[in-house]
Amino acid sequence: MITDWHTLNREPSLPGLYVQAASRRKITGTTLPDAGLRCWVDVDPKRLAAYRNVCGFADNGLLPPTYPHILAFALQMQLLTARDFPFPLLGLIHLSNRIRVLRPMGGVNRARISVQVQNLQPHAKGATFELLTTLDDQLGPLWEAESRMLCRGVKLEGEPVEEVLTSMLPLSEVTRWKAPADIGRQYAKVSGDYNPIHLSAMSAKLFGFPTAIAHGLWNKARTLAALTDHLPTANVEIAVQFRKPVRLPGEVTLLASAAGSSGDFQLLGAGDLEHMAGHWQPVT
Repeated sequence: MITDWHTLNREPSLPGLYVQAASRRKITGTTLPDAGLRCWVDVDPKRLAAYRNVCGFADNGLLPPTYPHILAFALQMQLLTARDFPFPLLGLIHLSNRIRVLRPMGGVNRARISVQVQNLQPHAKGATFELLTTLDDQLGPLWEAESRMLCRGVKLEGEPVEEVLTSMLPLSEVTRWKAPADIGRQYAKVSGDYNPIHLSAMSAKLFGFPTAIAHGLWNKARTLAALTDHLPTANVEIAVQFRKPVRLPGEVTLLASAAGSSGDFQLLGAGDLEHMAGHWQPVT
């Protein structure tokens, strides 16, 4: 697929995009648009500091490996609420996320974000697609990500293909932490992601959840912050699959293999309930 790129002069405004998202509840097709969006964005030091605080990252002079998601969020929202995007944004399920840090992300004050969707595939519960995001600075590609999203109720021909991450290396406990009842609201303030399922038990129940659940990307960010000493700062790919949601409030335990160029990790809840599984390896 050839992407039809559209360049924006400024970041989209989130309030209007949330209105659009709330007004669209129906599946309107089974074809992904070929349009992509690009925009130069500035890194706000105050917002970055707040993100580090909420996710547990130390200020080491580098952008946290998950922070480009925050820079890209408004652009992603505009792409996923556009008229030619066939699925309602509210109700999409984030199944997995893969990021690649291509170069050390130090001294990044301004960068170009690009977003597009591709690879529509049948799934046992509907259909999946990939939301692709890239970050470039003046020297070229710096960071890229693939988020696999599920839309329930879509019917496509073909056999579903499932990829399952499994730990191949011995894991030991690294740390554990509590996810407070308000972490969804805290993360929403720094990310812009005000999905109702994360904000309160009352709003989550409107979408079929008994209580609020933590953002998947907060779980990943909090995990990578705890694994800072395990992970390379660049030339690294970090993939996760989101399993059972972390109900709020909750407590989780992080297991990981030894530090090195490759490794595995796992986020567990009470009764060894698996919330997230992942691995890191050199970019190939």
